[in-house]
Amino acid sequence: MFYFDDSELEKLIVHHVGNKNENETIFLSENEINIDEDLKAVLVSYFFSSFKDLIFHQFTGENLEENKVYQSATDIFEDTGALIQESKRIANHLFEQSYHPNIKSGELYVAIFRNCLVEDELVDAIGIFKSESKQPFLKVFPKDGDMSVAHDKGISINKIDKACLIFNTEKEEGYKVAIVDVSGKSKEAHYWKDDFLGIEKRKDDYYQTQNYIGICKGFVKDVFNGENGVERADQIDMLNKSSDYFKDNKEFDIKDFEEKVIENDEVIQAFQDYTQKVANDKELEISDSFGISETAYKKSRAQFKSVLKLDKNFHIYIHGDRQKITKGFDQSNGLNFYQVFFDKEN
Repeated sequence: MFYFDDSELEKLIVHHVGNKNENETIFLSENEINIDEDLKAVLVSYFFSSFKDLIFHQFTGENLEENKVYQSATDIFEDTGALIQESKRIANHLFEQSYHPNIKSGELYVAIFRNCLVEDELVDAIGIFKSESKQPFLKVFPKDGDMSVAHDKGISINKIDKACLIFNTEKEEGYKVAIVDVSGKSKEAHYWKDDFLGIEKRKDDYYQTQNYIGICKGFVKDVFNGENGVERADQIDMLNKSSDYFKDNKEFDIKDFEEKVIENDEVIQAFQDYTQKVANDKELEISDSFGISETAYKKSRAQFKSVLKLDKNFHIYIHGDRQKITKGFDQSNGLNFYQVFFDKEN
């Protein structure tokens, strides 16, 4: 988790980076931007508002010193006077990666921030932002005794197109890095995360918790399902037990999870096989034990749905004891039924 309520924008420089494949050029500024307090407030909101994802990344490579953005960030952290020189290097590096025909030209901002709270640690940060989308807007102003209207195009401050925050902590592991890329998962989007930044997801507790929650949901959907003779109530019971485990424990241990949640040896083996398949297919690094991230659980708990839908007539929410609901078949009318047992009605 990170908070920017007390963060301060200290320095900023802006360059323009075109698409090299389209024979566009790069324009490099020689001076930092002079920022008054009103503009500073607008810029901070513009830069930070799009950071919704809590997954941290880190710079990667066989030798971190060869990662150009990592090296420039390190030089700036060590000497903020290097901002102009290093921001030019960052802009040139981005320009060299901007060869896909769908990559848009745009303004590149490189900024220094103070007092960013990251997982209870107060650190400085370097921000690298790119704005690509221009929006039409109206300008209304007095002219010759009347009101005049003109139109132009500018940058919307509601969201940034691409962003990266490099937090000055855990340098040896490749820093903590947060990113934004509205291009999604399209091929041209890889140039920002992979070609330009050279980063990968951190294998931390958030990463591990999120992965296992996804595996639990996928196992119930793909394996522990009706096609394999598992009743829907048992599927919901499995999801509820999984959710309770992540909610009630601070540490995840695979053996403990299998014994308390899955219980059946045959189902445990199926779960292990499914976990291995997902790890291989998605190239995940799965740990058998880790600290459960409360933040990851809260963000993902909606995946543990406990609703039993019966035709279009009834929804039964199952939150507890699986033994208090049983399924049957009424031969007289050819319909399935559930019996629900309870102590008192609220």
